[in-house]
Amino acid sequence: RPAGRRRQRIEAAGGDARRVGVLAVTKGFGPDAVEAALAAGLNEIGENYGQELTAKAATVGPAPALRWHLIGPVQRNKVGRLAAVVAAWDAVDRRVAGEAIARYAPGASVLVEVNTTDEPGKAGCAPGEAPALVDALRRLGLDVRGLMTIGHRERPDGARAAFAALRELAAGLGLAELSMGMS
Repeated sequence: RPAGRRRQRIEAAGGDARRVGVLAVTKGFGPDAVEAALAAGLNEIGENYGQELTAKAATVGPAPALRWHLIGPVQRNKVGRLAAVVAAWDAVDRRVAGEAIARYAPGASVLVEVNTTDEPGKAGCAPGEAPALVDALRRLGLDVRGLMTIGHRERPDGARAAFAALRELAAGLGLAELSMGMS
């Protein structure tokens, strides 16, 4: 969608379009989806899987404003190959993942993933563990920009509660950036 329409939809939903960013997720689509997102003015591109991200980055090539986000859990053994391409690591939920990122991408931008729904099998640290993880990642020299969560899979009211809990947690930690989505 053109930027003007995105801005109108954000404002109609009660958001401040100057403070809301859009991350285009191309999981499961080919490089043409990345090119379409760039043509629509979206330069923040998210990918769940490292192998898919590096393949698309190689096909699309460098673009002046393109910033790749790894939005899935990061496997430590793949960080070295991804570090040259990934601009933001949006799902760090363990200190050991942060240690690998700090080794290969010192000062990297990260979001801490928090499981605010208590759904079994869902990635993310428990809300009570988030403050210690944020502190540990900062001590590793990483730029902890904020928190992320995925709402409840089957209940919109559960997603709303999960998002509110994340907002409150981030405010308590002095973090300005939130990434809240559905899966």
